[in-house]
Formats: sequence, C-alpha cells, structure tokens
Amino acid sequence: MAEFTTSDGVEIHYEIEGAPDAPPLLFSNSLGTDLHMWDSQMAAAGRRFRVVRYDQRGHGKSGAPEGAYTMERLGKDAVELLDALEIERTAYCGISMGGMTGMWLASNHPRRFTHAAFCNTAAFYPSKEIWDGRIRTVEGGGMESLKAPSADRWFTAGFREQNPQEVDRLLATLVATDPAGYIGCCAAIRDMDFRDKLGLIESPVLVVIGDHDLATTPEQGLAVADHIPGARVLRMPTAHLSNVERPDLFEQSVLPYLAGEA
Repeated sequence: MAEFTTSDGVEIHYEIEGAPDAPPLLFSNSLGTDLHMWDSQMAAAGRRFRVVRYDQRGHGKSGAPEGAYTMERLGKDAVELLDALEIERTAYCGISMGGMTGMWLASNHPRRFTHAAFCNTAAFYPSKEIWDGRIRTVEGGGMESLKAPSADRWFTAGFREQNPQEVDRLLATLVATDPAGYIGCCAAIRDMDFRDKLGLIESPVLVVIGDHDLATTPEQGLAVADHIPGARVLRMPTAHLSNVERPDLFEQSVLPYLAGEA
C-alpha cells in the first residue's frame, strides 16, 4: 500500500503487485467502489503484468475534497500517478467511471497507452437530471440510500441470488464511500462529453459491454466503440460490473487483449 499527493493536494491511495520487470497495467475503479473491485483479476493479471490499481479520488482510501470534480481532474490524477511511478507507457483497464477516465486519458495522452479496455461505460449522458437526482439522493439520504438501486444496476438478478456475499461486499464499499467524493464524481460524469474526442485515441481499444447493463447501456457502449478508430467490442452476459459478475470471461478475453495476445 502506498500514497502520493496530486498537484492539487489530494492523497491518492494505490497498490502495486506482480513482477517488477513485467509490463505495467493500470486498473481504475467504478463509481462507488474502490481498488478491491479488481480482486478477482489480480491472480491472473499478476502473471502477465506489473499491476497498479488505485482508488479514484473520492473513493476508498484516497482523499475526497468537497465540490464538483471534472473528468480532466480524474484523468490528471492517473497521469500524475504514472509520473510518480516513472511509468512512461502502460496498458489500461477501467470500468464505468474508470472507463470514462480512460477515455480522457487516451484522447489527451494517446501515446502513453499500449492497449486499453473501456468496460461498461459511456462517453456522454444527454440527461443531466439523472446525475443531479443522484446527488440529491445522497444529500438527503446518505450513501445507504443507494444500496438497493445500485444492486439492481450492478448485477443481474441471477448473480444477486447466487452470490449474496459478493454483492454484500461491493455494497459495503459503496456505503463506506465518502458522500462528498461520490457527489464530486457524479458531477464529473454529469458534465462529461467525449464524443468529439474519441477519434484522437491511438491505442488499440476493447470496449466491453454488458448485455443487461442498465447503468451504461449496450447502446451507449456501442456508441463509444463506433467513435474510436479500430475499436473492438466484447459483449458479456452481465449487468454493470462485468468483471465481478463474470471474472472467468474477463480473464479469458480482456487480459489477453491488454497484453497484446488477442
């Protein structure tokens, strides 16, 4: 475990696993989770990569300043982490908000990424009210008020029934998230629009889509892929947290792609 301080004074928590001389891979978490959302991938990823995973600002053990965040700031956190670790180029994998952060990174720093996977994500939300409503929910009822709707968005009914302990683990992370950090990230998602930037991405990109994803729909995922030159699409029979719901498919398909093997 380690921390570094960003240029605007926020401490970012990160962990590194895998062989020091292996090619790097940066994992970036979704809204309302932390770096432990990648626990199921670590054994397989560690055999191929020097894995760096971090808590996005507002999440986990990272700082959670008050106020609205931006995707630019979330992206700069990742760039500054890579700089601090002296990593010039890396593979990247982000889910949901992590995928959005990745779109900012790959369009603004295209030569820093060897391969990227943008999973269960979107480039734009036409309705700002979705996120303003989410912010009001947290302001009025705290993080506990998000448990039931988040469970429905994150996982299919079958997964919830068969894996209650894993669902409870992720929901506990959600409830423990700093409300100020969650609200700040909601504002960043609300205000993002990468539709005109995706054509700037140079690295090979895999867009992972959950066929039952209500948070970032298949249509939104296909729109991301359509705007990135040469992007490939992987559809999975999951809801929003595809890497948690089907770690086997994720290991078999996404990790080889990030390693340049597929």
